[in-house]
Amino acid sequence: MADLDALAAYLSSDQSPEDCMLLSDLDGFLTGVICCPVLVPPSEWLPVALGGAPAEIPHEVLALVMQRYNEIVAALNSSPPLLEPVFWQAKEGHVIAMDWCEGFMDAVKLHEKEWAEFGSTRHGRAWLKPIVDHLFDENFVSLSGVDERTLDAHLDHAAKRIPETVPRIFSYIQAQRSKHPRN
Repeated sequence: MADLDALAAYLSSDQSPEDCMLLSDLDGFLTGVICCPVLVPPSEWLPVALGGAPAEIPHEVLALVMQRYNEIVAALNSSPPLLEPVFWQAKEGHVIAMDWCEGFMDAVKLHEKEWAEFGSTRHGRAWLKPIVDHLFDENFVSLSGVDERTLDAHLDHAAKRIPETVPRIFSYIQAQRSKHPRN
């Protein structure tokens, strides 16, 4: 298993590139890359995830990132498919999935056209909804239009659905890839 504490320590340290993702963002990003309707090579996603050229990143950190990537792949390919996202834990006890969801959506941006095709399907919209529910504009207004009074309960419910819906996304996209290979 990847040493997530060591990875988190590096990502939040002064040694990491300024634009690198933190652990929860990175975990969501890796999951989004893995679920992408097209295969995304590490040469495309590593610089985005780590905020710089992989050659500038310590080898042991790259190994931890690839270990986590492989763990997510193995879990999503298990029977039944599983997802154990790295969410933050609030002092009050509830999970905070916003950073994870933003990381997932950063992966979506790498291949927006292909994701748009998936998101235009009934299943795609439904399965992406718990992730999209965690997105906000620059004024921290929900992009899903959720009322502020019910926002916390809504986000808590959406966060609980992510481990259910992401494996569905992955399985569906894998089935589509095998029917219609693109690359």
